[in-house]
Amino acid sequence: MFKRLTVVLLAALALTACDGVDPHSPLGQRKAIFKSMLKTSEDLGGMLRGRLPFNGQTFAEGAVTLDELSHQPWQHFPQARDAGDSSARAEVWERQARFQDLARQLEGVTGELVAVTRAQPLDAAQLKGPMDRVEAACKACHAEFRNH
Repeated sequence: MFKRLTVVLLAALALTACDGVDPHSPLGQRKAIFKSMLKTSEDLGGMLRGRLPFNGQTFAEGAVTLDELSHQPWQHFPQARDAGDSSARAEVWERQARFQDLARQLEGVTGELVAVTRAQPLDAAQLKGPMDRVEAACKACHAEFRNH
């Protein structure tokens, strides 16, 4: 009896440790990409705000990573709203043109950030404006399309 109870408790703990999203589903795919985007963006912003030491090479590499990631999540938004615990509002599917427009804006500003990082050596002060535009593009989409 003790063994059976232990197995049941361990199984319950294992299930509560995961969020129950299939990592291969569209929802799981885009959540993983958005988490990577957030981590990368936080690191870049942290370097510009003094929370992390500024390293030009690391910043430039992070900008490229962020730009690559900015092109990826959109393909994981199916035509119809998918099941699961998504932070996306229904408007994502109801206003696809606007959603895609904001996605292209993000892709554009991350591309601009990469372009600025090509001028070496990098000066953190010169990167603030382009990074602010990246963050503003993220916030604009979240304001319209994400449940907070």
